[in-house]
Amino acid sequence: MSIKGYAAKGPKQPLEPFEYEPGPLGPHEVEVKVSHCGICHSDLAMIDNDWGFTGYPLVPGHEVIGTIAAIGSDVEGVTIGQRVGVGWHCGSCGHCEWCGKGLESLCAQERGTIVHHHGGWADAVRVQAKFAIPIPEALESASAGPFLCAGSTVFTPMARFGVTPMMKTAVVGIGGLGHLAVQFLAAFGCEVTAISSSHSKDDEARKMGATHFIATKGTDELKQAAGSFDFIISTVGADLPWDEYIAALRPQGRLVLVGIPDSALKIMPFPLLAEKSVSGGSCGGPSDTALMLEFAARSGVRPIVETFPMTKVNEALDHVRANKARYRVVLEA
Repeated sequence: MSIKGYAAKGPKQPLEPFEYEPGPLGPHEVEVKVSHCGICHSDLAMIDNDWGFTGYPLVPGHEVIGTIAAIGSDVEGVTIGQRVGVGWHCGSCGHCEWCGKGLESLCAQERGTIVHHHGGWADAVRVQAKFAIPIPEALESASAGPFLCAGSTVFTPMARFGVTPMMKTAVVGIGGLGHLAVQFLAAFGCEVTAISSSHSKDDEARKMGATHFIATKGTDELKQAAGSFDFIISTVGADLPWDEYIAALRPQGRLVLVGIPDSALKIMPFPLLAEKSVSGGSCGGPSDTALMLEFAARSGVRPIVETFPMTKVNEALDHVRANKARYRVVLEA
C-alpha cells in the first residue's frame, strides 16, 4: 500500500502532495501511522539543501508521533496500536561498539529519518523497531513531537556530560531548543541563566524556570558573568563571541554546542588550561530519548507549541521561516 505525504521536489520549493511505494516491510521494521509531526529547523535545512546532502523528492518530518500500524516478522515487544515517537534517527547497524553501548546516535551507519529516507509529514513512516520509542501516557500527542528532536538534542548532552543539581548553568538562545533546555535544567535542580540578544524574553524565560537573564546586545552583562557557570549550552545557529562564553565558565566548566555556528570556531587556548572544555551535542539514541520522555512526563517539562493541519504544511513552514513560532510548530494529520 502506498504512503501519501508532502514532499519537496527541489531546494527552497513549496511542498507538494506526494505518494510513494515503500515496498515490503523489513523484518526488523515497524510502520507508524502518523497523527502529529513537528517542524524543526533541521527540516528547513534539509528542504533547502543547506548541508549539501539532501535527496529529492524529500518527505521531511522527524518529530513523529503516531501508532504502530504494522510489525516486521522479527520484531518483538511492540503491539499494533501502541503509541510511539520517531526522532532524527531511524536505524543503525545494531552490532558495532556504539550500538552495543546504547549509543546508536554515534554509529557510523546511523540512518537519519529524513536523510535519503522519507519522514513523517505523511500518513505513515517506516523505521527500525527500536527507533519507534513508546510515549508515556502523561504526554499529550500534540505536544510530544518536539521532544523527539528538540527535547532529545538538549537533554542528551545534559545527561551524558553529568549535569547535576546545584550546578550553575546557562542557556544561550531562548527559542525552540532553548525554551526546553531552560525547563530541563530547572527541573534538574540547577540554577539557570537565560541568555539572549535582548531582554524581550526575560519574563517568559523566568516562567520557564530561569532565575537570571543576560542580554548580550549593547550591554556588558555577559562579560560581568565571567567565571559564573559550570555548564553552558548554546542552541543558536550563529557565530558568537566564543571567548566571552569560555570566560563565563568556571574552572572545569563545559560549553556545549547543539546549534551549528556559521563559521569555524576561533577561541583562545589559554583559558582552556583551567580544565574548561568545548563539546558538541546532538539528538540521542533510543535509550537517551526514552529516558528524556520519562523525565519530562514526571517533571512537567513541556514544549510550547502551535498547531497547523498537515494540509497547511506550507503555511506552517512560512510561519517557522519568518521566526514567528512560539516556540515549536506541530502538524496534525
